[in-house]
Amino acid sequence: VLREDFRQPPADVVVAVGEPAVLECVPPRGHPEPSVSWKKDGARLSDKDERLTIRGGKLMLASARKSDAGVYVCVATNVVGERDSEPAELVVF
Repeated sequence: VLREDFRQPPADVVVAVGEPAVLECVPPRGHPEPSVSWKKDGARLSDKDERLTIRGGKLMLASARKSDAGVYVCVATNVVGERDSEPAELVVF
């Protein structure tokens, strides 16, 4: 089972270059409990990027760069399938 509704979809975030940025997401309830990953501008983010931390539903960028700006989507995945959240925009000025 994977419900439709995200308990907390990500919200738009505005930060200055060099500031930390945090996008929060609480996935829908599911059995088994869904794992969370993130997409930026449609491409799956790799947790290999040392500037990125994905913990629980949070996506944390240690130090925002202009190149981090874009549209982010929280993806909840379990054996039943995948659901995308509403998009949130990260603005870096």
